[in-house]
This record gives sequence, C-alpha cells and structure tokens, in this order.
Amino acid sequence: MKLNRSLFLAAAFAILISGCTKKGDQEAQQAGPTGDEILVGEVLSLTGSEATFGTSTSQGSKLATEEINAAGGVKGKKIRVITLDNQGKPEEAATAVTKLITQNKVQAIFGEVASSRSLAMAPIAQNYKVPMVSPSSTNPKVTEQGDYIFRVCFIDPFQGQVMAKFALDNLKIKKVAVLRDVKNDYSVGLADFFIETFKKGGGTIVLDQSYSAGDIDFKAQLTAIKGKKPEAIFLPGYYTDVGLIARQAKEIGITVPFMGGDGWDSPKLTEVGGSALDGSYFSNHYSTEDKSPRVQDFIRKFKAKYNIVPDGLAAMGYDGANVYYDALKRAATLSTKDVRDALAVTKDFPGVTGMITMDKNRNPVKPAVVLKIVDKEFKYQTTVNP
Repeated sequence: MKLNRSLFLAAAFAILISGCTKKGDQEAQQAGPTGDEILVGEVLSLTGSEATFGTSTSQGSKLATEEINAAGGVKGKKIRVITLDNQGKPEEAATAVTKLITQNKVQAIFGEVASSRSLAMAPIAQNYKVPMVSPSSTNPKVTEQGDYIFRVCFIDPFQGQVMAKFALDNLKIKKVAVLRDVKNDYSVGLADFFIETFKKGGGTIVLDQSYSAGDIDFKAQLTAIKGKKPEAIFLPGYYTDVGLIARQAKEIGITVPFMGGDGWDSPKLTEVGGSALDGSYFSNHYSTEDKSPRVQDFIRKFKAKYNIVPDGLAAMGYDGANVYYDALKRAATLSTKDVRDALAVTKDFPGVTGMITMDKNRNPVKPAVVLKIVDKEFKYQTTVNP
C-alpha cells in the first residue's frame, strides 16, 4: 500500500528540513531535557470525520499524564504534553510532527490512531531519532518505518485472524462477503488478512467489493452483495462509514450480521447506524464489562474526569502514555536513545487493554476481544489470545 502523493511530499519536505537543522541542535535534543520538564508531542485528529478517535485518545493520555505528574513526575521532572490537531489528514499529521520536533523540541511523539496518518509521521520521527508511540495504528507497516517507532495495540494480521476464526468457530459461518475502503490502508490491510485466514479455515469469500471514504451511496455494492447470499459481511472500515452502510443494507433487505475491526469503536457508530447494526460483531482492545480491578479502576477515574464511559481508543491512549512513562523510569538516562532502548524491552506491562510485551518488531504481544452490538450497546463475547 503506497502513500498518496500529498502524503509523500509532506513527509519528504519534513525530512528535507532536517538537513537544514544544525547537527548540534539535534544532538542536544537527543541527549534529553535540560530543564525541569519533559516535553512530549501528541498528534491526533481532534476535528474532521474521525474526531472521536483523537478526542478519546487524547483524554486517555491526559489522564495518564496527570497521574504521573501527581506522583512526582519522572526523575524529578514533570511531563508536559503539547497536542496538535491534524484534522484527520496525513499531510497535516506530517507537518504537525515536524513542528513538534524541530520547534518545540519534544522528546517523544504520541499518535496517531489512523494507520495512514502514522505512516506519514513515522519516517519523520525516525529521522530525528525521537521515539514515537502509536496507541492504536494496527497496520503492520507502521513500525516497519524504523527502530524508534512503537505501538501498544495488536496488529491487523492478528485482528484479521481473530475475526476470521470467530466467524468460522463461533458463528459457524462459511460464506462471507467483504466491503472495504480502498483509500484506507487500515481497511485494505485488515480485509486482506481476514480473507487469508478465512479461506485457510475452509470459508468462501463470495464477493469482495469496495468503496471510498466519503461516499454516501453504497446501494450498488450492497445489492451485488445481497445477490451472492452471504451469511455475513466483513466491513473493516471506520465508524464514519459503517453506520451509514448498515442503514442502507437494512433498507434493501440485508439481514445478515456485519463484522469489523477496532475502527468501529466510537459512540457515533450506533448514533448513525441505529438498530441496523444490532447483532453485528467487531474486534476491539478491551471491554468495559471486564471485571479486572485494573480495568474498573480506569473506568471509574475516567468517568470522574470526563463524565463518560471510556471507549477502546481512550484506553489505548492511556496505555500508550503509560508505557512511555514506564520506559522513562527504567531508562538509564533521559536521552532519546536510552528511552528507545527501554521501550524496546517493555515486558509484562500491566495495561488496561492487557499485559503488554514488545516483540522484536516493537509490536506488543497481547489479546483482542470480540464485542457484539445489542440494543446499541457493545457486549463482550470472547477474548482471543495471540
């Protein structure tokens, strides 16, 4: 999956700037903070079509930051997070991360949620040797950008396997249609991994259809899918499209369940889709029904601060920040290299979304959960371990 032209130009321009930055300035930044603060940059979609992703994630990381500062900070220094809005655009994400590193002199980057935007940011963070921790970009290519790039979420090969095996083993489904967003790295990749596992397990893909984010009429694709009589439809898109697609499917008489990934996780999903999504399933990072004291304590603190129940993106933002803060504590010094090295050996970190251990590719080994939509609520079905 290639970056689009504007994304490529933004990333290339940002990296070019580094050639104009004094080597001594870069070395000083990499050596660690000299004042009484550790500056961290955060790049998220706070406006735009996927604004709930960024808002939830930022709320989670803010809660983690307030807690670490209340406990005295790290190595005698408090944490200050500077958050920039990328408006849901990869080129804006590239510009924002460049500004945070070259002008604000941050020691790390939090973000992004969407894989396409993390792919725009990662080469820049890698070039400056500034650790970047993505809370929930699941496309495998993100951490392939370099050894300073980390994530705290599972990756799409695993997520695709989870939903394919759930369809085969739990739902006893053998015929599935696929409807993917061809302009979204996340959607394309997750569809491919689902199909591979589903076919290996003896399932049949009766039709593989596509759309583009921003489309509003999906009747042609859905009519073609209906004609193939699938037992379910795998729809690995973002909540912004999924709800509308489900409503139109119901209008033309499609009654089989939809299945998807963590891109569904937003309170806006059922606001748009209504009852059309009842009986559908998606993979996610955690369930609010988890009775673990760690999970319930997080939910209690989050509700006390924001007066809402935290979704999976909030939990990932909380875990992502805390994994970085844990690495700061364990690092030999606060240099970006030592912190990177500490991040790389993270083992059995007790996250809200599960125990987090980094593998050799800086991807965590951790479980996924499957949720079912019942009366517009997300109900826990099962946990799948790697």
